Amino acid sequence: MKPLGTGDPLRLGPYRVLGVLGEGGMGKVYVGRDGAGSLAAVKVLRPELVHDTNLTQRFVREAQAAQAVRSNGIANVLGAWTEGGRPWIASEFLAGLTLDQAVDTYGPLDEPALRALATALARTLADIHAAGFVHRDLKPPNIVLTSAGPRIIDFGIARPEHGLTLTTTGQVPVTPGYGAPEQVLGQRVAPSADVFSLGAVLVYAATGRRAYEGSHVAAVQYAVVHEEPRLDGIDPEIRALITPCLAKDAAARPAPPQIVQAMAVPKGADRVWRRGPVAEAIREREAGARRLTAPVTIETAPSVTRRRLLTGLAAGGVVLAGGGGTAAWWFGRRGGSTKSGPFDIPPAVPAPVQKLDKGVKDFSDDDVRPTFLWQVHGEADAYSQTLLPAGDVIVFGIATGGIAGFDVINGKRRWSATHLRAKSGYLSLSDRLVVGVDGKGALQTFVPSTGEPKWTCPAAEAAVLLAVDDEALYLVTTDHRLRSVNRSDARIRWTAAVPTRFRGHLLAPAVAAQGRLVITAGDGTVLVVHTSDGSTAWTRLDQDEDRTVSPAVHDDMVYINGKSVDARRLSDGTRIWNTKLNVYEDDGNNYGWGPAAVYADAVYTNVIDGTRCLDRDSGKVRWEAFQNANYDSPVVRQGQGVWTLGSASNGYGPQLLINAVRASDGKSSRKCMVPSPDYTRLAAASNRVFVMYDSSVVALSTF
Repeated sequence: MKPLGTGDPLRLGPYRVLGVLGEGGMGKVYVGRDGAGSLAAVKVLRPELVHDTNLTQRFVREAQAAQAVRSNGIANVLGAWTEGGRPWIASEFLAGLTLDQAVDTYGPLDEPALRALATALARTLADIHAAGFVHRDLKPPNIVLTSAGPRIIDFGIARPEHGLTLTTTGQVPVTPGYGAPEQVLGQRVAPSADVFSLGAVLVYAATGRRAYEGSHVAAVQYAVVHEEPRLDGIDPEIRALITPCLAKDAAARPAPPQIVQAMAVPKGADRVWRRGPVAEAIREREAGARRLTAPVTIETAPSVTRRRLLTGLAAGGVVLAGGGGTAAWWFGRRGGSTKSGPFDIPPAVPAPVQKLDKGVKDFSDDDVRPTFLWQVHGEADAYSQTLLPAGDVIVFGIATGGIAGFDVINGKRRWSATHLRAKSGYLSLSDRLVVGVDGKGALQTFVPSTGEPKWTCPAAEAAVLLAVDDEALYLVTTDHRLRSVNRSDARIRWTAAVPTRFRGHLLAPAVAAQGRLVITAGDGTVLVVHTSDGSTAWTRLDQDEDRTVSPAVHDDMVYINGKSVDARRLSDGTRIWNTKLNVYEDDGNNYGWGPAAVYADAVYTNVIDGTRCLDRDSGKVRWEAFQNANYDSPVVRQGQGVWTLGSASNGYGPQLLINAVRASDGKSSRKCMVPSPDYTRLAAASNRVFVMYDSSVVALSTF
């Protein structure tokens, strides 16, 4: 994503141009917004090509004709016009992950997801072909995964069935490795060319690699025409369905309806786009797109941060796909003012997503060590409450006092706030602000990416920060009361007395969601209050007096660890399920469960002999990973792994063991050791795992 530059248009037809999504050999793609607030991806032919009358006429004529295609599986062409002699095409915007982003970040698709993908794409191709068109450029970056299913984008440059490909001099007429042999050879193509591309896409989705590879473009194109595809590692049944699509003879390839029938997708298969890590990423991006397109919530920031914000959004944020472009967008400065007030809050700057890697061999032939992306030593406060990912920085307490934000990519310090009291806690407000507490109990907020100070609340009298939700943040005051402060204007919403049983014992972090604030106390009890006024909703007094209790919330459920893992209805505390551990101490007492973490349809937690994965709906154990894991270690899921901390020893003395097992089955996949101190922390975001040990912090790769 880039801001507008010299020569870029400010308006194209009904669209106000907001920024540059990308550019290629044929043209440049902008993001635009019409008078109703709707977004579009607007593709404009390059100025040097405008003088080619035949090219410009076909550019507009064929885009207008493409509007005849009606399908739920495409990014629809909204229209095509000419502005100042330059033709342009407007396409529907989609928010979600492109297929290549999903595979690069979360790994190859499993069989149900692969069948669902193949079926959806085949149906869409059938719709395109029925309208008399061939897409000609089906590839992973042109497939966007949304919560409603896969959508094909860049249809604005598709051609009528027997038309020649539009190219400029020196352009490769097809994406290497995805175009059919007849396209590579420059021959006229039929719908069967899209079927070949579909086969190549499915190979990539199933394996994470291309069906045809080579050291340069010509080698790849030669392989497409003369060699067999690389299909090893694909399930035999799926391989048998993909192979016919990649036939060299176009006539031998199946038609899209035949592919739909052969894939035999079971009922309910469309749920793969609504459950699991990929689905969660899609939801985050769709929610981010809604936030970013709401002008009432998006304010200006100083010009010095605007370019950084645009760059960060493009690198790892919301994916706005259409017309061949994929990016995220922040609306520009309002009113032309360069002054930034305390409530002029820029949108979050997402962290660029770290690419998954294979790790390196470590302890033995069976063990793989994650890659150390960066390390900082002597910077962290060993008593720091938490590692807090906040957009493109990781925030933690520093040894010299206060807190600081460190770049997630290289570990370099971006900013520090030494006047804050780190032990009172610090929280992220939707990654748009970080809030902390100064020595007088006042709330102080900062833009995470830059450290720019924003609003304050001197009247907060904060002792401990507990939690945040979309409307407010919640804290314990210096006189042991509960208090809620508005995020929008820093006003105090309410202050409530704490029940005597809990007074002076409440711990952070708490969780706020669905109108409830769930707080635990040092004696293993749980207090749940209404976020509207602080009144008590329900309590749990006998969860576990011997262990740290940490709540985790997902949708309308709260999961609480202790002597057992309790799943309770968040609104009223009704128990839905309860799971005990069948491992006992020497005195016959039952071992307990560590802090729970909920991801998609699973609950992860540590126990005395390793890590467990429970079904979120029933509490049944899905898998057990027997490993050296500390009971009180948090559990994080990142990439395809579940990460925990444990203890070990080698010839150099006690060590901190960093474990990772596969989320799908609990099998060991990664481990490494660092010198073991008394204080450790664990967090994860954007395919990075962050570990604090004593005064050091390390960022690790994920798999």
